[in-house]
Amino acid sequence: MSFRILLISGSVRLGSVNSAVLATAAELAQTGLAHTGLAQTEPAVKDVETSIYQGLATLPHFNPDLDREPLPEPVAELRNQIANADALLFSTPEYAGAMPGALKNLLEWTIGGTEISDKPSGWINPSSNPGRAERTYLSLRTVLEYTEARLIEGACLTAPTPRSVIDQQGIVQDLAVRESITKALIALWLASASEGDGS
Repeated sequence: MSFRILLISGSVRLGSVNSAVLATAAELAQTGLAHTGLAQTEPAVKDVETSIYQGLATLPHFNPDLDREPLPEPVAELRNQIANADALLFSTPEYAGAMPGALKNLLEWTIGGTEISDKPSGWINPSSNPGRAERTYLSLRTVLEYTEARLIEGACLTAPTPRSVIDQQGIVQDLAVRESITKALIALWLASASEGDGS
C-alpha cells in the first residue's frame, strides 16, 4: 500500500515558486525515492504517492455557522483529501508579513474536524531572502499545533529557490533544492513508518 502525501500550496498565483516546489515533490515521488541517493540509505522506503490540493481558491470564507453537516462541498472535499492522506506537506509565501489569507482560511476550516489530528506534517520554505517568511512559518506552526498535527522537524525545511532554477514545466531543477524536498518526503514517510511499528 502506498504512502500518500497531500501537498498544499498557500499561493493561488500562476507561476508560484511555492507551487513549483510542491510540483517538484510530486515529480520526485513519482520518479521513485528509491532511485535517489538519499533514499538508498533507507531501502525500506515504499512507494510514495502525492496529490496536490487544488481547491484553495474555491473555499468559502470561514463561517462557524457553516461548520456543521452538511458542510459546504469544497470544505467537505478538503477534509476528505486530508483524511485520505497519510501526511501533509505545505509551502506558502508571505504576504504583508503574514500568512496569506487563503491559507489561513483553509486552516480555519480544518479546526472543526479531526482529520489533521496526529497527521505527520511538514513544510518547505523556498524564500531566497534570509529571514523572509519566518513569521509566516511560525504562524503555520502555531496553527498546526492547535489542530494537533504531528509536526516532523526533519520535514520542516528552508530551501532557497530562486525563480531561475524553475523550468518551463514548473519543476525545480536545482539539485540542492531537490535534495531538500526529498529529505522532507522521506522524513514524513519515516515518521509514519516508526509510528506503525510502535517504535
